[in-house]
Amino acid sequence: MTALPFSTTGSHGESGWAIPEHLLSVAEYAALGEPDSGFTELVEGRLVMSPSPKRRHNKALYALARQLESQLPDHLEFVQDIDVDLGLVPPGEPGFARRPDLIIALREAGERIDEEDTMYHADDVVVVVEIVSPGSKRTDYVTKHGEYADAGIPHYWIVDLSEPVSLVACHQAGELGYQDAPAMTGEFTATEPFPVKLDLDRLLS
Repeated sequence: MTALPFSTTGSHGESGWAIPEHLLSVAEYAALGEPDSGFTELVEGRLVMSPSPKRRHNKALYALARQLESQLPDHLEFVQDIDVDLGLVPPGEPGFARRPDLIIALREAGERIDEEDTMYHADDVVVVVEIVSPGSKRTDYVTKHGEYADAGIPHYWIVDLSEPVSLVACHQAGELGYQDAPAMTGEFTATEPFPVKLDLDRLLS
């Protein structure tokens, strides 16, 4: 991931945007819209740009979503590749907005977002899922681990496509932040936040 510079008012990054020189709030970030390629996130007010995911990553994400679809309770839904306001600072201050590979969120929140054309908030999200890419290992295991915990998202699943494919399930443990279960391979099962069984080996088949 590369943080874009804010050295010149009205300068243009690779996306073709006019990039402000100041640190951005989440509202200012949302107003920028989508880049021409890749995707962006907001970290302490700084715009972070990443390339589009590779084919292997996208295939695994699709396979994961297909397995989840039939197992979600009615009040939950999954959404891929969408911005989440982590709410780590007051509105108007340099903010944090991440774009997870997949979230499992409250269905009623999605209806509100469609109506208001707004962004998911951390308290709309029940599970956040990141699929580790070659250049994102530290970001997914360390940086986002801390941010998602601080945002109060109850569950964080880290899917690593290195052989054998594994899943680390993290859940909130009070003042300790996330407590991480041992990495699971083969079959991942859980009862919280809903009963689920995932065949991890099928993510790359």
